Amino acid sequence: MTAKRKHTPRELSGGQQQRVAIARALLFSPEIILADEPIGNLDSKSGTEIMKLFKTINKEFGKTIIQVTHSHESANFGNSILQLKDGEIDKQILSA
Repeated sequence: MTAKRKHTPRELSGGQQQRVAIARALLFSPEIILADEPIGNLDSKSGTEIMKLFKTINKEFGKTIIQVTHSHESANFGNSILQLKDGEIDKQILSA
């Protein structure tokens, strides 16, 4: 991304914009990162890269990432999944 540092956001791909947003979110070392449909506008390859990046951030830096998504594939990257129905927790799934 260093080579793109002087580009405007519209000159970056969707995946590059997402990575910049994640870097900005990590700048002040928050304990929790909130992600609302973080890969909703990305192609599948870029989306998988972002989800792998979230997994790395969680494991290596101990950051909690709370993701809201409609994507089962994206949700499966999480350690704990809460499914909501009519505004209430319907099911909780814990990963190994």
